[in-house]
Amino acid sequence: MFDAHTRILNARLSRRRAAALGAGAAGLGIAGNPLGFHLHAQERSTINLASNASDPAPRERLAGQIENFNASQDQYTVEINTTAHEDFKQAIRTYLASDSPPDVLTWFAGNRMRFFSNNNLLMPLDDLYTENGWDTTLPEGIRAVSNGDDGSYYFVPTSYYAWAVWYRPSVFEEIGVEPPTTWDEFLAVVDAASDAGKVPITIGTQMPWTAAAWFDYFNMRVNGPEFHISLMDGKEAYNSEDVKNAFGPWRELLDRNAFIPQPEAYAWQDALTPLVQGDAAMYLMGRFLYDSFPDDSQDDLDFFQFPIIDEGVPVGEDAPTDGYFASVNAPNPEGAKALLSYLGSAESQTWNVEQAGDPAVHPDVSLDLYNDATRRSVEMLQEADYIAQFYDRDTHPDLAERGMSAFIEFWNTPDDLDAILDRLDEDRKRVYESDS
Repeated sequence: MFDAHTRILNARLSRRRAAALGAGAAGLGIAGNPLGFHLHAQERSTINLASNASDPAPRERLAGQIENFNASQDQYTVEINTTAHEDFKQAIRTYLASDSPPDVLTWFAGNRMRFFSNNNLLMPLDDLYTENGWDTTLPEGIRAVSNGDDGSYYFVPTSYYAWAVWYRPSVFEEIGVEPPTTWDEFLAVVDAASDAGKVPITIGTQMPWTAAAWFDYFNMRVNGPEFHISLMDGKEAYNSEDVKNAFGPWRELLDRNAFIPQPEAYAWQDALTPLVQGDAAMYLMGRFLYDSFPDDSQDDLDFFQFPIIDEGVPVGEDAPTDGYFASVNAPNPEGAKALLSYLGSAESQTWNVEQAGDPAVHPDVSLDLYNDATRRSVEMLQEADYIAQFYDRDTHPDLAERGMSAFIEFWNTPDDLDAILDRLDEDRKRVYESDS
């Protein structure tokens, strides 16, 4: 295989030959190339992009970005192969392990990416980070979830979205409270909502990942984001006193009947209805909640940062980060890096934001492009000490389902916490010992 220098040299020689032939034909006064010389533009090489952007809007936005890339240079043409989002989660293992994998793939930052980099399936991208200045300009929290356990970068982040506690200002005004910043203030809002006959917190646990968000925040606020990630990496015990302490504030809410009754009966979208109707005061959810809120009520929707429990603990925020990586056996490695450089650029990410995409991670994307709520969420993430990805993205895939089931079990039988965490820690040992 030619290296990059050889390709560039051959391309230059080809252009010189073509120019010489054209000059010779012109000097002979021959028009239209009647001697049959094959003078044509350099053929583009193909970059294969495997995408999980199967929903209509993100699929259209990605297609637009690729059109922009194809038009911006004359060396490569990108072909997108889209797989349904949930199917992609299984198919990606097959893609990366094949003899002829895609060059570039969509995926998630953090542990979901490291699962593949630790198995030597991803292309190291340290040179791209240096060439593009990402190793110094990207926020520290974003860089931390883009590198592997060996310290090399393997992931190009492009967009993320914040988690926060959503509320309706009109409801807070009705019950006479302000957005809380501390845990005591948060409990006061819970009590005020209950006294006013409202559900303090709505949630749908039909899919248990919604409960996992509460564990993420309690563990980060009580034990700090570094401990949380260490737990996600299997390096801490679930039945330790530190983890048990993280369930203390959660138990306070359960004892106050703070959550909507029978949350397991609701999908997350169904649980939004009480907030829309003013019957519930708060909802811990990702930014995508905003997109599902009725358009005529969005002016009466706002959020606040998950409250601080211990002032001395560094602040971590859940912000699932999407982006791209390249296969270590990419058939077109130079093309893969060229595409990743483009997708990681402020130019590409600005275009995506202008098309109503998720907030960009590149710091040079203007905050003026966002509405007020989104701008404040980006500022909140940029000020965080650490960006976590979310429970089922941060921990081992084989442990994630067991963990989320354990959180639901605690929800239903909080007195059984010790036994629940003992069983979960046995699962942790089995998963990480079998993976080592």
